[in-house]
Amino acid sequence: MIALQVPVKRNRLTEGNNSNGGGAFVRAEGLLYAQGPFYWLQLVEHELLLFALFWFVIGTLDELAIDFSWLWLRLTGRRHTARLPADFGGTPLAGRIAVFFPAWHEAAVIAATIEHTLTAWAQRDLRIYVGCYANDAATIAAAIAGSRGDDRVRLVVVDRAGPTTKADCLNRLYAALTEDEQRTGIAYRGIVLHDAEDMIDPAGLSLIDIALDDVDFVQLPVRPEPQPQSRWIAGHYGDEFIEAHGKAMVVRDAVGAAIPAAGVGCGFGRAILADLAQVRLAEGENGPFAAECLTEDYELGWLIARRGGRSEFLRVRGADGRLVATRSYFPATLSGAVRQKTRWIHGIAFQSWDRLGWSLRPVDLWMALRDRRGPLTALVLAAAYLLLVIETILLGAEAAGWERTVAPSPALGALLLTSFLGLLWRGAMRFAFTAREYGLVEGLRAVLRIHVANVIAIMAGRRAIASYLRSLRGIAVPWDKTSHDLHPVWATRLEAA
Repeated sequence: MIALQVPVKRNRLTEGNNSNGGGAFVRAEGLLYAQGPFYWLQLVEHELLLFALFWFVIGTLDELAIDFSWLWLRLTGRRHTARLPADFGGTPLAGRIAVFFPAWHEAAVIAATIEHTLTAWAQRDLRIYVGCYANDAATIAAAIAGSRGDDRVRLVVVDRAGPTTKADCLNRLYAALTEDEQRTGIAYRGIVLHDAEDMIDPAGLSLIDIALDDVDFVQLPVRPEPQPQSRWIAGHYGDEFIEAHGKAMVVRDAVGAAIPAAGVGCGFGRAILADLAQVRLAEGENGPFAAECLTEDYELGWLIARRGGRSEFLRVRGADGRLVATRSYFPATLSGAVRQKTRWIHGIAFQSWDRLGWSLRPVDLWMALRDRRGPLTALVLAAAYLLLVIETILLGAEAAGWERTVAPSPALGALLLTSFLGLLWRGAMRFAFTAREYGLVEGLRAVLRIHVANVIAIMAGRRAIASYLRSLRGIAVPWDKTSHDLHPVWATRLEAA
């Protein structure tokens, strides 16, 4: 218990003129003085400080554990980002590999995605499955146009009106693949998941193909592309993904923790998905993906680990230093970012808790706590920003002549100092990772964008809690997908021109 130090102001004039019981009167008057509105505001500030600083310190210790683990891995040479030879990629695959593109209202980008994928991944054993809906004629037409008559593309129309869920669409694609295997007698070696707006890396398919010799699931990094028209909203995705996929996921892979699938740039062995499909079938599902889950990809990675599957996070660079990663544009508006992160928090923090429970394996328990901290993070950040408002009011009162009556204890001061130093360290790490990938200017912006990310986290956390509470009342959670109007392929073509 951290004690409050509350000095009470005494009124000397009243004390001197009241010889009988004056002391009692002074104490009563002091109590009235101390219990004014600013006194109570100080108490609220103190309690919020204790709450916020406690969790800030816990969060700082958690991040330091990741940071120093990563530094140790780098310094000892246990993990490094390899460079591919200049002629890597394009060689024949070891077997047939399918790429799934679920698409609902993606007419603006799906053609560019298919065209680029067919060009960058020219291997004959590639098959592209595009999932569309009968009531989305524009996306169907765009997918057909993007395929350019290439027989490696299979258009699959979901037998229900859209939107259903992304997982439901993926299950329909999986069913189509299974039917093709039975019809042709050719078994697939693996399945790769991507979104309709992704720009795949030319080396990605060959890397996944090689990795599937040794593992059941492989995840490539995600690299959000900068958008000049949205430096602050869209830009914060780059800051977060580059640091997470350059450090946290590397540590996660090194300590043997479960690797969550990102839903893009992830490859799965055919056998492990068949195994999961059988498990889902016993649960009443029609494929390996949980149709009612908002983050079916995240859950899939955990389930593979729990069933003894081997996973790998594969981070490499090309001969030119370019990170081999899935590139895409993330939401450029505040509402779009909040909706997307609401879905992530709801799926990862709430649904995975309900559906997966908790593992008692120490590293998995640690990572699950990190993954599911979204709602708590939103609450702590909201408390921190409320503290700024309260402190502004109290400073204004002090400027008007009021004196503080609640002094911070030494323990509170120590927590405050620890949190401040932790914030400086976090800013330095955010700068270093963002500047390494996007340049010095973006690295500096990344430090300022921390506040943008905080506001989005607060808003998304509140919406996720409300969405989860609605789901507990039996209200179905819709596929609140992100809309896409731009594609990074177009920017690449302009740069080349």
